[in-house]
Order: sequence, then C-alpha cells, then structure tokens
Amino acid sequence: MAISNISNPMSSLIEVHMPNFAIIGSGAMGSAVAKRLIDHGATVLTYLEGRSEQTIARAKAAGMVPVGRQELTKAELILSIVPPSEAIKVADFVADISSGMPAPPPFVDLNAIAPKTMQALAARFESSGVEVLDGAIIGGPPVPGKSGPTIYISGDTAERSRLLEDCGLRIRRLDGPLGAASALKMCYAGINKGFTGLGTAMLLAASRSGAAESLKAELSESLPDVDRKLSRSIPDMYPKAYRWVAEMQEIADFLGDDDPAGTIFRGMADLFARMAGDVEGSRVLVGQLDEIIASSGTEN
Repeated sequence: MAISNISNPMSSLIEVHMPNFAIIGSGAMGSAVAKRLIDHGATVLTYLEGRSEQTIARAKAAGMVPVGRQELTKAELILSIVPPSEAIKVADFVADISSGMPAPPPFVDLNAIAPKTMQALAARFESSGVEVLDGAIIGGPPVPGKSGPTIYISGDTAERSRLLEDCGLRIRRLDGPLGAASALKMCYAGINKGFTGLGTAMLLAASRSGAAESLKAELSESLPDVDRKLSRSIPDMYPKAYRWVAEMQEIADFLGDDDPAGTIFRGMADLFARMAGDVEGSRVLVGQLDEIIASSGTEN
C-alpha cells in the first residue's frame, strides 16, 4: 500500500467543519433550538442589545454567543424565531445588516405568520441578494431525549436547511413555494391553539353561568380525551397567551375576509388578549379555569 493512501485520523478530525448559525430571538423556543444545535457541535450567535435580563440569561444558559449586529452575518444561516408581531421588524433588521455584502447568508423565517405576511417579509430582501426560506415550527421547544419539534421548510431548492438537519433538528422540506410552510403552520395552529381557545371560552362561560361542575363531569364521562387535553393545554397557555394574540390575527388574515371562519380567529385573538391581561393582572379568569380543571371528574 502506498503511504500516500494512509489517512491520518487526527487530521480528519481537525478538518471537520462545524457550522455557525445566528438566531434572532432567545425566547423559550429560540434558546432551546440553539441548545440543540450547540449540543451537536454548532456555534450559535445572537444579538442581545436592548433585551431583558431574563432573555440575556436564557441565551447565555443555552450557550448562545452574544455578538454585535454585523457579526451575525458571519453565520451560515440566520434564523428568526420571534413572536409573529416581530417577524417583519426582524426581517428589516437582517436586510439592513446584509446590505452590500457580496454573499450574505440565507435568512430563514420560522415564525407563525400567514403566507401573505411571508411574501411581504421576503420582499424586504429583494435588493439585498439574501436567499429567503419559509419555515414553520410544529411542536414544543426541543428537550433532551426527544427528537421534536418538526421544522418545515419551503422554498429551499438548494437544501440550505440540511445544515440544521446535520446538527440535530428534525427538518422536513416541502415541495411547495415560499409560503407553503407558513400555510401549514396556520392550519395546524388554527386547529391546535383554536381548540385550546374554544375550551377556554366555554369553560369560562360555564363558570359564569353556574354550569361548571356539571360540564366538567360530563366532559370527563363522555369526552375523556377532550377533558384531558384541555386540562393540560389551558394551564400551558397562560404564559403564552400574549404571543398567541398576533398568531390568531395571522390565521384570520390567512383565511381572508371571504371566509366566515376568519371572524372566529379574530375573536380568538381578543380572547387570548383578555387572558394575557388577566395573567399579568388579577388572575381572576385563571382562577376560574383552574378551579374547573381541578374539580372532580378530571383524569390527570
């Protein structure tokens, strides 16, 4: 055997390239996605100027590396994981820092926005040369020992998202155009979070009308799966209600003015806004819901 054909294992290890990602958004989802990537050897950059102490602490605990705004463009992919109401603002920010670069990194929007909003967001990059990918996260934040959530990506003809797949995330690429992943998210969230909103509304109505005990008993007897799901999903919603307001508005926009179901989701937005105010204030509604959920007949 010629000596030139003998590989050096140590040199192979040295040559392994681990990607840099940038994540804008260090909330529960953004920081958990970052940790999953970091645990698989990646470096995750973030921008924390003007963020709260809680957000800064969460980012650092996940192992994210705070950098200046321009340094974010050194990443191989820039991900946006923020509340829907912030999605366009983040796109404007990334378009600004990418302006004038000969080869700016692709931008992946992973927020719960309607396809129409996604198209408006992508338009922000038309003169920047940035490749924009449409993404949607379905499932809760990544946790050790579990493979989820699932991240759907559309518009990824060059398979840029394979880098995320290589670093521990479950990626499913859609054949549809830019906006297909956002449409999927709107439909899924409309069913899943809409169910939680519907249950919240009717449990509160039962509490106001004196029917709470009877409703809870009937649910546990005739719809035990519904009873169990509401008993989990409603308390889980309390700290997230403020973020779901804009998401419900996006779903209403997705359905459009001609679809009467759009009115349902505009109502859901108002419901979650009311719950968000209660969570931060008197917690009267929280108390009513907790009392019903904890009453006899609940299967935990």
